[in-house]
Amino acid sequence: MINRIYIKDCLSFNLIDLEFNKGLNVFTGPSGAGKSILMQAILSLFAKSDVKANLGEVLISNSKINNELYDIEDDDDIVIKTIKKEKVRFFINNQTISKKNLNVFSSKLIKHLNLRDTSDFESSKLLNFLDKLSLINEKNFIKIKSDFDSSYSELKILKKELEKIRNDELKVEDLKEFTKFEIEKIENINPSVDEYNELNLLKRKLSRKDKIEDSIKIASDILNYRQSVSNTLELLELESSFFDETMNELNNIFEKFNDSLFELEDIDIETVLTRIEKLSVLQKRFGSIEKALEYKEEKKKELLSYDNITFEKAILEKKIAKLTEKVNILSKEISFSRSKSLIILQKKINKYLEFLYLSNAKITLEEKKLDLFGIDEVVFKLNGVNLDTISSGEYNRLRLALLTSMSEFDIIENGILFLDEIDANLSGKESDAIANVLSTLSKSYQIFAISHQPQLTSVSNQHFLVDKKDGISTINLLNKEQRIEEIARMISGEEITSNAIKFAKNLLEKNENNSLK
Repeated sequence: MINRIYIKDCLSFNLIDLEFNKGLNVFTGPSGAGKSILMQAILSLFAKSDVKANLGEVLISNSKINNELYDIEDDDDIVIKTIKKEKVRFFINNQTISKKNLNVFSSKLIKHLNLRDTSDFESSKLLNFLDKLSLINEKNFIKIKSDFDSSYSELKILKKELEKIRNDELKVEDLKEFTKFEIEKIENINPSVDEYNELNLLKRKLSRKDKIEDSIKIASDILNYRQSVSNTLELLELESSFFDETMNELNNIFEKFNDSLFELEDIDIETVLTRIEKLSVLQKRFGSIEKALEYKEEKKKELLSYDNITFEKAILEKKIAKLTEKVNILSKEISFSRSKSLIILQKKINKYLEFLYLSNAKITLEEKKLDLFGIDEVVFKLNGVNLDTISSGEYNRLRLALLTSMSEFDIIENGILFLDEIDANLSGKESDAIANVLSTLSKSYQIFAISHQPQLTSVSNQHFLVDKKDGISTINLLNKEQRIEEIARMISGEEITSNAIKFAKNLLEKNENNSLK
């Protein structure tokens, strides 16, 4: 509830400093005194209207709001502040907040019933209320609803997975062709890890083959002098074994290399160069032959996964079909429970509508495509016609009947309700009915209302007079005698009559007696 409001320099108001209690708070006063300015100034503190004041502050208690971002828990007081200089800045518990975020935050707490606000009749909100009512009336409803919520969430995830698979499936043929092409490019070359280095060594041998043969042929002449050298060493009486070993080693080297050169005779240098060129392409693209072979294996696995898509899709489709059947059964069970709760709610609303001099409302559940709310959509009609065709007076009274009916079940969160002249242009009996309904509703909501009718004013818990003198608006909380005078003015005009005073006293006494019962 709102405990206190402080507003400074707001159009015709120099200062507004008010404290409020629970229940119904009514603002009255002559036309043009500033009642609408006051209401808009209060709403601006919640980012529901443009800020006109230089400074504004509101203290809220018992909000039942938890908000980790602003470190707010259930029982914490909340202070919202606005400061207007070059631009408007908003604060919540001394932390800055954007107008948009403040509006969203405030929507959890306050409700402003302006002329054509249809939010109370939104199907999702009404379904949520019917579910809460079903939880009270049926023990197993909580299990059914919980099972539906979890199953629907799972179904939604599986459908997204299936959609992705189907999208992939449309591309899979192209992906398979590309992957096969990548694999074939490597497999056609069929490289081995050390082949590139070995071929380069062979290339160098082939390029030097003729030169080596000629050089060996010339150098081999030394072997022709082998016996002469051995004989000379013997004449010199020197050991010749070192020379013989050297000559043998040299001969072996020459013979071995000649054998290898003989093997090269059958090798086509062009074939070697072509092979090196192909391997070189792989080297450049992948960095090494080893990485090229790893890439080939990855592509083979990828190709296998594409082949499995059809299989995976079939499994997923079976899961979805089974889960869809379960969700549909649960949604029908939920719909059946809602239908029973709807009868209770409709009966309660029509009780208030009769009191408010309106025809019966008809509320039905119509089947729609399954979504997170199930298969139900709530449709409201008054006297057989849609709500967008009824008058504003009928519309406002229907909303009051709905809100009051819902509040009686004690399953809605308490809140703050702002009303703009909801009893305007109504007959005396209609105004009296509105006053009594709002008095009942004020047990669940803290209500702020502007009124020009004595009936609503007389049932208020707090009565504030807005007046204007020399262009300056003021607001004051009235005591009982002041209330009698103000209600009498509302009845007879500026010239207050004794009959008006008497009528005002009777109204207040009657409502005081009713409140004591």
